Amino acid sequence: MAAAGVASRRVCEDLIAAGRVTVNGVMVREPGTRIDPETDRVTVDGTAVQLDTTRRYYMLNKPTGIVSTMRDERDRPDLRRFTDALEDRVYNVGRLDTDTSGLLVLTNDGELAHVLAHPSFGVEKTYIAKVEGRLEPRTLTTLKKGFDLDDGFIQADRAKIISAQSDSTHSMIELTLHSGRNRIVRRMLDAVGHPVVELVRRQFGPLHLGTLRSGQVRELTKVELGHLLTVSRAQNRED
Repeated sequence: MAAAGVASRRVCEDLIAAGRVTVNGVMVREPGTRIDPETDRVTVDGTAVQLDTTRRYYMLNKPTGIVSTMRDERDRPDLRRFTDALEDRVYNVGRLDTDTSGLLVLTNDGELAHVLAHPSFGVEKTYIAKVEGRLEPRTLTTLKKGFDLDDGFIQADRAKIISAQSDSTHSMIELTLHSGRNRIVRRMLDAVGHPVVELVRRQFGPLHLGTLRSGQVRELTKVELGHLLTVSRAQNRED
């Protein structure tokens, strides 16, 4: 635990003695308990801990105009311009459309990437969209109740109007959903009569974009990583 950056060795021993550490869901109180970091699941106060120090986790604020792939066959700008400077080889978790900006997770943890990206696990994503026209409350009701698109039924988990310009030319909406279907936010808003002008993903699961500037990459904090691993492992248990 100390090697994984949880705390100093002495503090880790205190955490164990206080019953705040579990291994595979079972509380441990012996500091010398041996575990396998590749298979055993450790938590501190209910938050998951990554013991494998070879795993890396980053957050990118992807600009528009960038293809969400490590090597684009059509030679368009791709994610290598942000990852080449990193010491570790990482991959993107899921995708953002070329014309969509915002939070993209980069990691070499294949298990976590699978859970976060696969639609069956239902990890929530929150978007801010600038759309054409003046949004009305009844439109939010439609989005939350759901409707059919060409590829099936869809509904937002949450939706709220952020602002609507007095001249009714544009509005801002916050939309949260767990679907990973292709261009789903744009297709939903187009279906209710408000085509997207600009779209940014502000949240992915427990991660928030915060003040990270467009084009910047940073490593996740221990707190962020703990929350992300906790979501991932909980989803794995439910699968």
